[in-house]
This record gives sequence, C-alpha cells and structure tokens, in this order.
Amino acid sequence: MTEPKRRSLACLDLVNFFQADTQTGVGPFLAVYLLATRRWDAGRIGIAMFAQGLAVVLAQTPAGALVDSLKQKRMMIAIASIAVAAASIAIVHLDGFSAVVAAQVAVGVSSVVIPLAIVAITMGLVGHARFARRMGRNEAFNHAGNVFGAALAGILSRIVNQSAIFNFAAVMGVTTAASALAIREHDIDHRAAREATLDSDDRVTGWREILAEHRILIFAACVILFHFANAAMLPILGEELATIDHANSGLYMAACIVLAQAVMTPVALLAGRLAESWGRKPVLAMGFAVLPVRGVLYTMVRNPYALVSIQILDGIGAGIFGVVAVIMVSDLARGTGRFNLIQGALNTGVSIGASISNLMTGFIVKRFGSNAGFIVLASIAAIALASLLFAMPETKDQRR
Repeated sequence: MTEPKRRSLACLDLVNFFQADTQTGVGPFLAVYLLATRRWDAGRIGIAMFAQGLAVVLAQTPAGALVDSLKQKRMMIAIASIAVAAASIAIVHLDGFSAVVAAQVAVGVSSVVIPLAIVAITMGLVGHARFARRMGRNEAFNHAGNVFGAALAGILSRIVNQSAIFNFAAVMGVTTAASALAIREHDIDHRAAREATLDSDDRVTGWREILAEHRILIFAACVILFHFANAAMLPILGEELATIDHANSGLYMAACIVLAQAVMTPVALLAGRLAESWGRKPVLAMGFAVLPVRGVLYTMVRNPYALVSIQILDGIGAGIFGVVAVIMVSDLARGTGRFNLIQGALNTGVSIGASISNLMTGFIVKRFGSNAGFIVLASIAAIALASLLFAMPETKDQRR
C-alpha cells in the first residue's frame, strides 16, 4: 500500500471517530436539553424526535442511490457534517418549534448519508478482498468515538451547561468535514465503491433482478427480525431501572450505553478478522445468538448492577452485527453496482421494524409487564437466529 493511501486511511479513521462524536451530541441529550432549558412538554419533544425518525426512514434508500451514483462522496460527508453542525447551533440559538424540527430533519438525513458514504469510501480505498478487516477497524473507531463523545458531553453539561453539548457537536461536525476532505480523491476507486462490474462503470443491475435474488430477501428478513427484537430492549430496560431505583435511573442508563459501546470497540475489530477467516455466517450467528440470551437474562434479575452488566451482551451482538452485516451486503451486491442502494433499502426496513417494535412492545409492557416484553423480544430474536442458521447461505467467496 502506498504512503498516500495510508494517509487517506488514517483520515478515514478520524472521520469514523469524529462523526460518532457529532451524532452523540445531538442524539440522546436533545430531549433532556429541551425539557430542562426550554420547558417543552413531552408532546412537542415527541414531535421533534418523530420528525428526525421519519427523515431517517424516508432518506435511507434515496441516500443509498445517491452514494452509488455520485463520485463526490467526500463532499457528501463534508456537507452532511456541516449540516449537523449548523443544526446543533440552531437548536441552541433559535427558540422556535419549527426551527428545532427543521434542525432535527437535517440531523436525520445527515445521519443516513454519512455512514453510507463512509462505507462506500472504505470499499473504494481497500477493495472487496480487504473490506472485512477494514470494516472492523471502522466500527472500532466509531464506537470509541461514541464512548468519548458521551463521556465528554456529560462532563460539559455538568461543568459548563447543557448547551455546551451542542456546541461540542458543532465543532465535531466541522472536524469530520475537514477529515473527510483530507482523504485523497485519487485513492478512491469509485467503481469498487459501489461493487460495479469490472467492464463498465455505467452498468448496474435492475431492481427486478435484485428482488429476484433470494439470498438478499432472506438476509433482509433476518436483519429486520434481529432489529425488531433488539430495538425495544434498551427502552424497556430503562423503564425497569426507573422502577427499581428512580433516583439513579439516569446514571444507570448512561452506564448501559457507555458499557455497550466500550465492549463494541474490541468486538468490532475481532469480528472483521473472524469474518475474513471463518466466514460471514458463523460470526454473524454469534451476534444473533446473544440477543435471545440477553432478553431472558433481563427477566431473571432485579439488581440494577446486574441489569447494567447484561449490557455487555448488547455490546457483543451489536459490535458483530455492525461489521458483518455490511460485509455480507457487499458480498451479495458484488457486480451489481447497487451496493449502497441495497444497504439503504435494508436500512429502511430495519428502521420501520425498529419503530414497530417499540410501539408493539410498549402495549405489551403496559398490559403484561416488562418481563413479558423481554420474553416476546427474546422469542423474536430466536426466530431471527433460526432463520439465519437454516435459511441463509454463506456469502464469503461466492459470486452472483
């Protein structure tokens, strides 16, 4: 590997780290900030959060198509990062309801574009053969950035004020943009970045042929089931912790998030290496297998420290999934020229499934209690694991 390309990959590390800091600043702390400083009621906060979630769902597939079609992927990251920075400043300095909602929409769209463009640039820099290991490194830097961002945001809110969190996010947005533009354009193979055919940059597979590929449909079903089971577990855990120890529930939730992210960092590095040597399916199956175990364990203990400790399993499952799922999509998309579009479409299904999961589980918990919610989610996770083991073929080294 040439020295310039090494420098480009080092800049990619910085992009992964800083963009995680950016998302941390404007994500979990928004509701707390609006409640504490603006005295917003739960309804208005819910609308603002819903606007971001809706933007994420609607933007996934078009953003994937855009990343496939444009070569200006570095600029896409830069523009999206600056948009997050501007939205963070707007949240602090503009009081209007519509301004905050517009800022949330901008953050939602940007949070879709940035990861897709990062994955495409990664593929364009290292190629398919080295993609698995490099994705592990990407995710490790991302999770390390999440831990750093959450810790620093908490410190800033304590020693300065809560608006400092959003100023910090704005600075990280600018830093992410600068890191993305520091990647050398000539080091990126844009044909490889979208898994296009070797003989033509313009030839892409049609939607009908993609939908006819049974492995893509099976994998989509497995992924959606996994996220359907996973999405509502942490919110239910938060309610359980609040019931057990209301005074310290916020501290316990922060510990859950930081612990899981800290575990994801080494797990992501290992997952990339194992997916390259063992194959994709057995490594992903390990990530799927910890989810039903996690759901059952939550029903067996009431000690808050034990409940927080179980989040280690979340770090293992999510750390593996975040790496290996993208690698399997790249395998399935080889030769199509639709790598990022397929990713975006899968992410759309995942987002919808996660939203339905929270809605459905909310009614179950309200009527039957949190243990019933955990058991239902664990059962769905077991179905996802069985589907992966018995219906999904291995994708490593297979050609379409």
